[in-house]
Amino acid sequence: MPLVAAAVCPHPPMIVPEIASGAAPELDELRAACDVAVGRLAASGARSLLVLGGDSSTMDYNFPVRPAFARWGLPEPPGEPPSLPLSLSVGAWLINRAFVPVPEVIRRFATVSDTAPVEECVTYARRLGSDVPWALLVMGDGSARRGTGAPGYDDQRARPYDEMVERALATADLDALLGLDPVLSADLMVAGRAPWQVLAAAAAGGEWRATMEYSGAPYGVAYFVASWERVWT
Repeated sequence: MPLVAAAVCPHPPMIVPEIASGAAPELDELRAACDVAVGRLAASGARSLLVLGGDSSTMDYNFPVRPAFARWGLPEPPGEPPSLPLSLSVGAWLINRAFVPVPEVIRRFATVSDTAPVEECVTYARRLGSDVPWALLVMGDGSARRGTGAPGYDDQRARPYDEMVERALATADLDALLGLDPVLSADLMVAGRAPWQVLAAAAAGGEWRATMEYSGAPYGVAYFVASWERVWT
């Protein structure tokens, strides 16, 4: 069955209000945009949802899992299922907010290696899918070198890179996403390059209506929120 909808969200741990504490209002706009994008997935008619993020290795989580934020100060109950990496933990947190009314949707979780070359991302995308209409929630940050206060300090290449990604996500430009340079992306500390390229490969062959819900770099890290809806012709 085809991919019917997709959303792109970032995964800063500070998006979780309990972690951000008194600074939570700083990301209210981002949090609200993510809720809109994930809510569109919930309303898409998809019967299966894959949450895809980046991590050190490519892995399918075909077993009970839970979000984990112990590194950022939230306690984890003992004896619980294995924890998810940050990208998927934030994704799980987001869908738990939006998908409560539709528990019958099958939820799947997977990571693609941060260092996967483009060809590997395309090959991996061909393994995805479902025997029912499905949706994709792609977790990934843009460059982390937007200014002297950024995690990776300032890099003049970061803004043009992020502007190109924003245009691609806002227009569902699959070729532009597949054309992202893994070496430059790594230099700019981009966490979303490989997941975005899996999205582009998974969306190939379809017509898409794209909406940019949010774009900004509040902490020197570029965050994008986008919604893609398949257009049937």
